[in-house]
Amino acid sequence: MKRQLKFAFLVILVALATAPLVYAQGKKSETQLRTVHGRVLDKDDTPVSDGVVFLKNTRTQTVKTYISDEGGNYRFSGLDPNADYQIHAEREGMASNTRSISSFDSRKDIELNLKLQKSSDK
Repeated sequence: MKRQLKFAFLVILVALATAPLVYAQGKKSETQLRTVHGRVLDKDDTPVSDGVVFLKNTRTQTVKTYISDEGGNYRFSGLDPNADYQIHAEREGMASNTRSISSFDSRKDIELNLKLQKSSDK
């Protein structure tokens, strides 16, 4: 009985000692991720639905895409805070300027509106 009691006490002690570390590690990785969102707009600042937003990780060269909703909204979440990104939108022969998102930008929630223009207007 004493042996079981000692073992149970040891298990509880280890659990209590490591719980703050596990919690802090989970919170740290959770809070470090970034989100980029905004709207795709035409030259008159009207929201554009079905615009394709391209987000390129410049370190890995991977590209994610998002199709803007009826309000022109797009959103990318869970982004690596240690990577730089390039973002632009396209729709029916129009494109926005390419914008950069730097790893030195410490914001966790970045809002960027992307304004479409004809390719010859760029």
